[in-house]
Amino acid sequence: MKRKLKLIFKRLYSVFGPQHWWPADTVFEIMVGAILTQNTNWSNVQKAILALKEKKLLSARKLYQLPRKKLAGLIKSAGYYNVKSLRLKSFLKFFFDRYAAKIKLMDAQDLKTLRAQLLTVKGIGPETADSMLLYALNKPVFVVDAYTKRILARHGLIKAEADYSQCQDIFMRNLKNDVKLFGEYHALLVKLGKDYCRKQNPKCEICPLWSIKNA
Repeated sequence: MKRKLKLIFKRLYSVFGPQHWWPADTVFEIMVGAILTQNTNWSNVQKAILALKEKKLLSARKLYQLPRKKLAGLIKSAGYYNVKSLRLKSFLKFFFDRYAAKIKLMDAQDLKTLRAQLLTVKGIGPETADSMLLYALNKPVFVVDAYTKRILARHGLIKAEADYSQCQDIFMRNLKNDVKLFGEYHALLVKLGKDYCRKQNPKCEICPLWSIKNA
């Protein structure tokens, strides 16, 4: 397993190169983006982020004070805007109540405790929490998404019914506990999933991993 995971990473990195994740100007922007990107593509998230920036509202305090309906209207391009506005508000309440809206205080918390706290926030599941932890706070945790599960299953590394923690454990147990590696690996799997390992009509024969499927 360890050898196969390293081989996959090396192949993807050699083909795609660095993905430069997560594109953002601030740590808080990454956290907002992690919630907005649920069930949508990144280009839609970028439009919503830009709308907030144009109104000079992309700060914890301003979004916290902003009426929810107005927030929903500004993030409409991200889809499910009413649901996501509620989730952002829930996160902001947590951010203020637990950490006085201070990134440094949140960053000082240990990974296990902070992850457990984030998962109590309505609308924040494992993928969103881990995205915040890894990309915003540089904490070593591997992010798993639908692309990751699909790729692992098609390569026989997991069973199709494997849950989030089972998929995550494969990477956490077999790779160096390294933030940069985890961040790049996840981004490369997303790239592969979007371009080749699609749910419908996958491009298996020309996939960069085709030659190592049975390695």
